[in-house]
Amino acid sequence: MQMAKRVFWIVLDSAGIGGAPDAADFGDAGADTFGSCYKSGGMNVPVMESIGLKNIKGTSFFDPKSDVKGCYCRMHEKSRGKDTTVGHWEMAGMVSPKPLPTYPEGFPQEILDKLSKATGREILCNLPYSGTDVIRDYGKQHVETGALIVYTSADSVLQIAAHEDVVPIEQLYEYCHMAREIMQGEHGVGRIIARPFEGEWPYKRTVRRHDYSLQPPRETVLDALKKEGYVNIGVGKIYDIFAGKSVMFSYSNKGNEANMVRTIDIADAAFEGLCYVNLVDTDMIYGHRRDIAGYTAALNTADRQLGELMDKMQPEDILIVTADHGCDPGYTGTDHTREDVPCLIWGPSLKQGVDLGTRDTFADMAATIADYFGIAYRGDGSSFLDQII
Repeated sequence: MQMAKRVFWIVLDSAGIGGAPDAADFGDAGADTFGSCYKSGGMNVPVMESIGLKNIKGTSFFDPKSDVKGCYCRMHEKSRGKDTTVGHWEMAGMVSPKPLPTYPEGFPQEILDKLSKATGREILCNLPYSGTDVIRDYGKQHVETGALIVYTSADSVLQIAAHEDVVPIEQLYEYCHMAREIMQGEHGVGRIIARPFEGEWPYKRTVRRHDYSLQPPRETVLDALKKEGYVNIGVGKIYDIFAGKSVMFSYSNKGNEANMVRTIDIADAAFEGLCYVNLVDTDMIYGHRRDIAGYTAALNTADRQLGELMDKMQPEDILIVTADHGCDPGYTGTDHTREDVPCLIWGPSLKQGVDLGTRDTFADMAATIADYFGIAYRGDGSSFLDQII
């Protein structure tokens, strides 16, 4: 009896490996997320190293091992962006050659007027801002007036911050739905993000953040898998990133450790298809806050849990560990960084120690997954299945 094929696709959000050839074009020359964590002296990721992390050529931490049991490569991002949305779209098969709109000077007045009319509330801030700084600087005024804190970043996002005692969480989500309807066409930002906070000043953000993404404008490997009768399970932000498209079962973000516990539980379930997991804490909690120690500890914990997942995997299963962009905690500023990403592949029945070199797009992962399931989809990538089977 042939066993079901399953792929567990783990995205260490923002865990880049430096060295993007066009990093300087994005103002990110020298950015190196994994490198900063290794330099801290606190890294302990034996599982990822055992499947090829230190064997990836061109990294600052290159220290190849001879007994690697996985396949590995570095990947350039072909899309013109360095954010979650375009990174995941590309790894799912769709390159975005045109950057999504950004607003370094804030949103135009016509957008603010539409949002204010839709919500019945005034608007505060309207500038690029750090999420923790914006509630420090505008939180009191928001609590006193009920006006919404609207801000952006270097990414293609519109974010709405509100105190949960002033704007109940479901109402904030509804406001973000309204903003998503407004931000279409030329103003079609990658994500609308609800940013709730609580308590007394200095306020603290809550875990009830929610993202509202654009739907991918073209077919992804998720669509292709669903059409062929395979299951797509999303864990963490995956449902939000793809606006729910072709994600058939979803477990919302509960933090990295809980998301991995859920994934390890899913490995015990009977299904055939894809389990796609986003671990956002590295980016949201540690990368943007430039917390090297916290980022390093989060990678260490994820590594331990990857080992637990591998222990549960069946003979026909494949594990892919990757990232969607960088967010170097040792770099200047608070924004994402343009970096190459790792791609580590392991499975009980796969070849060991295969160096897949440097791939020119994340989309090669989608092409390989489709190839593994025997479907024709390749998207904007090329399959490397024949090199690892």
